[in-house]
Amino acid sequence: MSTSSSSELDVPDLPETPDATGAYPRLTDEQIMLLSRYGEPKRLVKGSLLFCEGDRDCGLFVVLDGRVRVVQEDSPEGESRVIAVHGPGRFVGDLSMLTGQAVYVTAVAQTDVEVLEVSFDRLKEAVMQEQALGDLILRAFILRRNIHADLGAGLRIIGSRYSADTRLLRDFASRNRIPYRWEDVEEDPEAEATLRAFDIPPDQTPVVIWKGQTVLRNPSTAELAELLGLREGAPVRDAYDMLVVGAGPAGLAAAVSAASEGLSTVVLDAIATGGQAGTSSQIENYLGFPAGISGAELADRAVVQARKFGATFTIPGEARSLERVDGHLVLELTDGTRVEAHTVVLATGVRYRRLDVPGMDRLEGPSVYYAATEFEARLCRGDPVMVVGGGNSAGQAALFLARNASGVNLVIRHDDLNRDMSRYLAERIVSSERVHVWRNSEVRELLGDLNLEEVEIHDVTTDERRRLSATALFVLIGSDPHTRWLKGAIALDDRGFVLTGAGLEGAAMFETASAGVFAVGDVRSGSVKRVASAVGEGAIAVRLVYEHLVRAGRR
Repeated sequence: MSTSSSSELDVPDLPETPDATGAYPRLTDEQIMLLSRYGEPKRLVKGSLLFCEGDRDCGLFVVLDGRVRVVQEDSPEGESRVIAVHGPGRFVGDLSMLTGQAVYVTAVAQTDVEVLEVSFDRLKEAVMQEQALGDLILRAFILRRNIHADLGAGLRIIGSRYSADTRLLRDFASRNRIPYRWEDVEEDPEAEATLRAFDIPPDQTPVVIWKGQTVLRNPSTAELAELLGLREGAPVRDAYDMLVVGAGPAGLAAAVSAASEGLSTVVLDAIATGGQAGTSSQIENYLGFPAGISGAELADRAVVQARKFGATFTIPGEARSLERVDGHLVLELTDGTRVEAHTVVLATGVRYRRLDVPGMDRLEGPSVYYAATEFEARLCRGDPVMVVGGGNSAGQAALFLARNASGVNLVIRHDDLNRDMSRYLAERIVSSERVHVWRNSEVRELLGDLNLEEVEIHDVTTDERRRLSATALFVLIGSDPHTRWLKGAIALDDRGFVLTGAGLEGAAMFETASAGVFAVGDVRSGSVKRVASAVGEGAIAVRLVYEHLVRAGRR
């Protein structure tokens, strides 16, 4: 913790921020007493910094007396912007306090304050031991991360809307729930002024600016992940007990179960934790969450839980090949890194298919999306959008986008909304005034000069064609297994899904034809494409992993 003063942050005394969303709860005396077992009281003078944007392994602070403000230093206004002010009983912190990643805001004592500091390691212990209190803290941290994203705190990504590299960085930040502010060089005068100030020529964009000074010029997602602490350094071993490839619900469940049993566990994912489920705005049929839970929150909770038991994550970490060397399974990543393990759990899931229609190649970068999260929704607020697909993902996306879009056109290829979609979703879509369903229809062309303006659809029963206004197209039309890298190493079915159990003679459930290699979730042939079943498969597979390790003399 820094105790230095910062006159730069010395703004007038401000009142405490009201808690309208649950992001800023006030702890009871009993809860503060519980946390005091894990923390240390300190007195700080006005202007002292509790933590700064970019710090890692920060602890949580409970305000006992005085007020602390949280600010965004690199704000659009060019000066520190106050995000929240916390008084006695409030705790100051961010989701990064539970993950060890960089924080995206700065906290400073607004007055002379007395605080209870709970260090990073002790906070993890407190969350593990005090279940109700830990859940309160985690929930508040997740809500705060959403607030920071709404305000554009954290990174600045500067680039052209027509650049594939810019889109890659924005998608990576969105999928990893990283708050950022995007400045389009095509329209934003501030973006051009910033590039001139840093003497950055156009051919070196996109750029990432961090803490107002650190600049990455056209970085890879791996470089961005290193900057923010997304790629953890796993303890060095000759071979890990279990390597999980894919961090969707199945992979996360396997990681939690294995790490809780004491197995050394490493999780890799090419993009982000959460998989396809992480892009879901609301999962309402998952056990234990009657009001529903977003895929992002479910993923964040699972990651914190897995890390609590000792699992480590490498993101991005894209698999290129799997082979057996000297009795170990060796997985090579696209960056050349090799990871050895005694067992491998394949949970790579599926990827949405792409529409092959005129205009897609030209407009896909700026206007076509394959997920509908908070980040994508902000980009098309107040505009008409189109969703293509008839499954649950498409239905959830349509209802979620309808909250902010001026209207949503949902296009399905058949006439029965209940065929591939859960009944509760279908009923809500039919009753929604802001969602219009176009049945027996297909997208035929995307229209627009630089951005999407209209989508032409074709009614296959009447042969009628019509053009509908849309500034964004969300394509959720089915998926293909992410297994191309496994061809020749693992038995696959005729559609590319991994064969396990009943599909292989003599193989146990979730076990592939290669000893020590298991497959769970959507990537497995014959699996039920639901979050709950994926979680169950991931947990059950760990039992088989453990038995394999025992037979091999590893346990």
